[in-house]
Amino acid sequence: MVSPSTSLRTGLSNQRFLLDTHTFLWWVTRDTRLPERVQVIIADPENDIFFSAVSAWEIAIKAQLGQMTLAGNPAELIPERVTANRFLTLPIEIHHALHVGGLPLLHRDPFDRLLIAQAQLEELTILTADPAIARYDVAVAW
Repeated sequence: MVSPSTSLRTGLSNQRFLLDTHTFLWWVTRDTRLPERVQVIIADPENDIFFSAVSAWEIAIKAQLGQMTLAGNPAELIPERVTANRFLTLPIEIHHALHVGGLPLLHRDPFDRLLIAQAQLEELTILTADPAIARYDVAVAW
């Protein structure tokens, strides 16, 4: 992982970001698919990095269905990694859920649609590689 003191500067300091589920997983597993630019954003202590309950829900469901392999029990692993990385948690509120109903049907993934709603309402930039999310009126960085 890189530190924000590296020569690579993003111009995205003192901002608020929401981790897409794959971004969180790639960060905590040090997956090489996570671009250095995104690593710098996450590592920068000046940025607020949010982990949504939506992602915890998605990981728990996919792990239970055998669609995802983790290095431990999600109920223990996720809170430990969120705390260790000093991520801020974002709960699912009623207004987040209701906002999903007003989104255009450009993307049918319910987890992503709820993350989009949260990002729009909370004015967060989503850190995601998913081009379907970028089709919405939401700030995306990658």
